[in-house]
Amino acid sequence: MKPNSSPPVLFKGIALFTPGGDLVYCIDPNKQTRWHLHLCAALQELLGLPEPPHFLVPCYTATVDRWRDSHTQVIQTAAEAAPTVLRYQPLLNVIFETENLMWQPALVPEGVCDAIVLATYRQQFPQLWEAHDLVVRYEQAVSYTHTGLDVVAESVDAPITDQSEGYVLRLFVSGHSLATERTLQTLHQFLDQALGQPYTLKVIDVLQHPEQAERDQISATPTLVRVHPRPMRRIVGTLHTLDQLQRLLGLPES
Repeated sequence: MKPNSSPPVLFKGIALFTPGGDLVYCIDPNKQTRWHLHLCAALQELLGLPEPPHFLVPCYTATVDRWRDSHTQVIQTAAEAAPTVLRYQPLLNVIFETENLMWQPALVPEGVCDAIVLATYRQQFPQLWEAHDLVVRYEQAVSYTHTGLDVVAESVDAPITDQSEGYVLRLFVSGHSLATERTLQTLHQFLDQALGQPYTLKVIDVLQHPEQAERDQISATPTLVRVHPRPMRRIVGTLHTLDQLQRLLGLPES
């Protein structure tokens, strides 16, 4: 596991969503081509699809490019997302560490992303319309890392593990706001730096999944729950105090 999985200074990032809200993405400092094909193949394997879902590419893709201007030497950033995934801007800014970047709507060929057209694929690929709470960072050299996340990705070099291994965490939030994004950014940085083993962080929106909140006896948000290792522990309220996070994880306080 890398101690710091932040994107390089200059990179191209590509994210591919499903209609159900799952996500696979890559961060490429070499800006190679054909990443969309790799991401479609990753979805095929992750969800057990009969073939790669290439039809998603024009309708559910977001891309960010960060480069250095050859004349001014100033780093520039351009980001665009298909209209169907613009609502995921807070998530995109977390995984690509682009802070409060405003993503621009990408031009999509007329009729390609029509709801009626997309519905024709639903019978063949029903898994794509289901929510599996996946955010997966694809690494060509080491396959991909299945993080089990709803909003933020785990360390990129961890192998696919059973949830009985490493840390299993649940973060309960109420919708996606700037406060939620800041909380996710804090957790993302802390977990990558503090943990020396794989972890799974699943973010659960209590507005979308009230039954899960009731099952875990969540009375306020945000609440961070350590499901594994036992015993279960939780933090209710602000998650910006590192001492609290260290106690929750059972780590020695600095």
